[in-house]
Amino acid sequence: MRVSQNESIRSAGHRRGGRRRVSATAVLAAVLAFTVACTSGGGGGTTNDDAPGLSGGVEDPPKASAVITAPVADAKDVPASTAVTFTTDQATETTVELTDAAGEAVEGKLDEEGTTWLPTGALEYGETYTVTVTATGDDGRPSETTSTFTTMAKPSKQVRVTSFLGDDQVVGVGMPLIVRFGREVPEKYRADVQRRMTVTSEPAQEGVWRWSSPTEVRYRPKEFWQAGSTVSYRVQTGGLPMGAGWFGRNDLSVDIKVGRELLMSVDNKAKKMTVTRDGKVVKTIPVSLGKKSTPSSSGTMLVMEKLRKTVFDTFDELGPEDGYRTKIDYAQRLTYGGEFIHAAPWSEGQQGRTNVSHGCVNVSMANGAWLFENTRVGDPITVKGTERRLQVGNGWTDWAMDWDEYVKGSALPYEPAADN
Repeated sequence: MRVSQNESIRSAGHRRGGRRRVSATAVLAAVLAFTVACTSGGGGGTTNDDAPGLSGGVEDPPKASAVITAPVADAKDVPASTAVTFTTDQATETTVELTDAAGEAVEGKLDEEGTTWLPTGALEYGETYTVTVTATGDDGRPSETTSTFTTMAKPSKQVRVTSFLGDDQVVGVGMPLIVRFGREVPEKYRADVQRRMTVTSEPAQEGVWRWSSPTEVRYRPKEFWQAGSTVSYRVQTGGLPMGAGWFGRNDLSVDIKVGRELLMSVDNKAKKMTVTRDGKVVKTIPVSLGKKSTPSSSGTMLVMEKLRKTVFDTFDELGPEDGYRTKIDYAQRLTYGGEFIHAAPWSEGQQGRTNVSHGCVNVSMANGAWLFENTRVGDPITVKGTERRLQVGNGWTDWAMDWDEYVKGSALPYEPAADN
């Protein structure tokens, strides 16, 4: 940390104040000598009468101080994702300013602890920056600390970061936020990545990121999103080290909205689906689920995609004897393994009475059309009472585990929201 002239003067003044008084002439000589040694420009020193609160004609330094801990002074090859970290002493207010070589300010903000400042986007590669931390104490006097550093050259190995959802998309109340990486993120780097992933919602709702695979991380709230919520998430991975010489290629930010609450509940025993909208039952639909040899999964699933018309082709999976190829209307995917809600006019006579499907939720053409029109991606469907339990990982199964289990997938220790 740079030592200011005032700090040097104060130290000298304290030493002088401890000397024995010999004579008026000696004291005058000492004062003159001290003034010449400790002032610049040849100007006369001030007296205690001119500036109350000064000791020996020297102003005490500000109470507060700051030390920049990273990047270290004059550092080279700094990742473009770098944050500025610092410590302060006796500071009641702290500000950070980062400027590029042209003197242009870089936008950023302090973290909640007030010890780390993160730019709002990745810095330029091969650029020199100057950071100034200003700490102010309860005396109202600021103390500045300045340092410079230079970012690394643009790396040749970069990892693309993408979001499944796009800006202004309206989703169901069960929709997880899904971020994907172009290559596997080693486990030792996942905490660093997760620290750069922030979520804000209005109204505020507790949630956590969970790594579903080395290339995908998802975020869900503790309970379903509140209907009508707005959700924003930001991933600041541009220039972030991701192991083996790889660095994040880009930042991303997404703003979405949660729609009305629409929930589907399927009871295998009754062979019916109950649909509620914002807490009120709006429709009851007869269904046919998977027969005993191909049972439907019990658990909470989500609508993953919607296909007005498609073809189910299972010959590769089931072989020429058991495979089939069938045109399907109003299909809504629930699992990676091929469970859908869809219209099945061939089983309308069994719907509400007998399970005859290959694991899908069969409904009539009319009910399939109604569901297709009224559902959104991210709407939950809970199936109960079948012979098979939903396998975690077979689709967006974020709601197939309880909260305590879900948070174990976070790369960072989970901290419950503080009670209001």
